[in-house]
Amino acid sequence: MASYNIKINGQTRSVEAGADTPMLWVLRDELDMKGTKFGCGIGQCGACTVHLNGNAVRSCQIPVSAVGENDITTIEGLSEKGDHPLQEAWKQHDVPQCGYCQAGQIMNAAALLNKNSNPSYQEIEDATHGNICRCGTYNKIKAAITTAAEQL
Repeated sequence: MASYNIKINGQTRSVEAGADTPMLWVLRDELDMKGTKFGCGIGQCGACTVHLNGNAVRSCQIPVSAVGENDITTIEGLSEKGDHPLQEAWKQHDVPQCGYCQAGQIMNAAALLNKNSNPSYQEIEDATHGNICRCGTYNKIKAAITTAAEQL
């Protein structure tokens, strides 16, 4: 086990973990941040999506030793009060059913809107393609992203 100082949601946190421990497990088990979900463990579903320097990444695929001085943002850090325009649009469009994938969906959408505040339908389609929703709320997700983009 090694000691790592990692920047999460604007705060530097110290953790002890094996070098190959995925950030997903550091977040959930070491830092008790349960918003980031385990879905598949192989980077295919997107449930574990967080931001690494503003880019959407699968935290199950990023070892803690690779984080270095980079900034990590989780769903808990997206908005202090849970009122980010995407979170509000998710409520407005009644997106979640089971809700399991939603933190990853929102973090993926936030990365898109940070880079492109007025995405076309095709750009939203392309950006959301890799995040799996077992409940099939894809149309509601895309509508919520469009609404949030209008509000930003």
